[in-house]
Amino acid sequence: MEVSNEEILSFIDAIKNSSPYDFSEYSEKSFRRRLEKILADNNYTMDKLIAKINKDHLYLEKIVKDITVNTTEMFRDPKVWHELRYKILPQLKNKEHINIWHAGSSTGEELYSMLILLGEMELFDKTSIYGSDLNSDVIETSKNGQYRYKFNAIYIDNYNAVMIDKPGSEEKYQLDYEKYFTIDKTRDIIKMNKFLLDKPIFAKHDLVSGTNIFDAKFDLIICRNVLIYFNNNLQNKVFDLFHRSLNDSGYLVIGLHESILGPLTAKFEKKSQVYQKK
Repeated sequence: MEVSNEEILSFIDAIKNSSPYDFSEYSEKSFRRRLEKILADNNYTMDKLIAKINKDHLYLEKIVKDITVNTTEMFRDPKVWHELRYKILPQLKNKEHINIWHAGSSTGEELYSMLILLGEMELFDKTSIYGSDLNSDVIETSKNGQYRYKFNAIYIDNYNAVMIDKPGSEEKYQLDYEKYFTIDKTRDIIKMNKFLLDKPIFAKHDLVSGTNIFDAKFDLIICRNVLIYFNNNLQNKVFDLFHRSLNDSGYLVIGLHESILGPLTAKFEKKSQVYQKK
């Protein structure tokens, strides 16, 4: 079902009038695609969808969750994790305490990947780690730290590439998987161990708000594959939020297909896929 520009604007206005959510600066192409899918899946017209969200707040929350994208995997893009392991985190090793924020943390696999890496680098105890997302359901999944084994099994290769192999070296690290998570293939479960589950601070947070809800400044912010769903103006607002939330010389990691453009480039120095606050 094709959605017109007028229908998109009507939907955005209905959401804004009935909730704190504002989708007016989301990327039009991706927003339109997701909205068309919602209408098709429910066999609704736009008028019927708007009428339902106007009178049913719980349904509105469901639609907001359907609109927001939640995809993540353990150690996604090993090259990025090598950059973190061998170039970025060693720069933070001498700090008395390290703060890391996973913005748009989705179901938590990336955040737990970071905790595992911190454990291997003996930085776990001196680090506070925060996760935030607009979707309260994925926050609950993150807190539970339990995932489908069959879905994540293909990412064990990523795990090995980051945790065992050292780029440009024949040296291999020995790693005990069970130190961090248990695998039950029969029940199709990967479950994070309790000491990992007890570490993060999770909160519901909308990046559109432009606020840092955590009482902290960060040495490292990771926000990958979230900003591609925002238009340029909103991207710059979020980059400004990250700049204000970083400690001096702090680092920002964004997605492989994302970049800082415009006036905000003057506030960061680009180093591969990592940006450092000037």
